[in-house]
Amino acid sequence: MIRLWRCAGICAMTRVMDALPARKTLPRLDESLLTHLPPFSRLERRQIRTILDQATSRRYEVGVAVFSEGHPAERFYMLLDGYVRVVRITPTGEQVTALHIPAGQLLGIAKAIGRTTYPATAITATDSIALSWPTRLWDTFVSEYEGFATETYNTLGHRVGEMNTRIVELATQQVEQRVANALLRLINQTGRKVEGGIEIDFPITRQDLSELTATTLHTVSRLLSGWEKQGLVESRRKRIKVCDPHALVVLSQS
Repeated sequence: MIRLWRCAGICAMTRVMDALPARKTLPRLDESLLTHLPPFSRLERRQIRTILDQATSRRYEVGVAVFSEGHPAERFYMLLDGYVRVVRITPTGEQVTALHIPAGQLLGIAKAIGRTTYPATAITATDSIALSWPTRLWDTFVSEYEGFATETYNTLGHRVGEMNTRIVELATQQVEQRVANALLRLINQTGRKVEGGIEIDFPITRQDLSELTATTLHTVSRLLSGWEKQGLVESRRKRIKVCDPHALVVLSQS
C-alpha cells in the first residue's frame, strides 16, 4: 500500500530531497527506500541503482503543471511525494479531472500507450517531489527490467479500469451517485484516518469535485451541504472528511 510507503520511507526520502535545488541529479539514494514501490518491487537492488543513477529530481509547488496535454512527451516521471491531478480539456474548453495519482506511482508514461505527446495535463494537488527520466530510456527499461514493465502495465491497467468505471457512471448514474462514488474512491486511494472519520489526504475544493464528477459547482455545494447536515461528511476550506462511509455506499448504489 502507498500509505505504508509514505510512512516507512518518505521521512528519510524527504530529508534527502530537502537539500536539493529544483533540478539536480540525485545523490546516491539508498535503493531500499524504493524496493516496495510498484515499478521497483520486482527488481534487484543493482537494477534499481542503475535506474536511479539516470534520474533527475525536481520539487514542484502546489498547482504547478508537471507536464501539459499535447506537449511532446520528452520525459516520464515517478512521484516520490505529494499528489497529482490528471486533467483533460474538453473541446468546449472545460477542465475535467480524470485521475488522482498518489506518491509511489509513475506518470507521464505516454510511451506505454504508443503516444509521442502527453494525453493529459498533470497538476500538483500538493507540494510534490518527482523523479524523471528521458522518454528515450523507456524501451530500455521495459526490455531490460521485466519487473519494471510488469508493474508499470499493471498500474496502467488499473487506471484504464478506473476511467472506464467513471465513464459508465457518467452514462448511467445520477449526480448524487457520482459524487458519492468519487468521494469513496478518494478515501479508498488516499484516505487518512482522523478523529470522526476518514479525510482525503490532499487539498480538494468543491470545484475540483465538480470537475471530477462532470457536474456544476452549485450542485456539488448543495449535495455536500445536505450531507453535512446529515452527518455524512464534513467540508471546510480545501478539506473533505467522510464521517459515514457506509451511508455514502448506500447513496452510491441507490
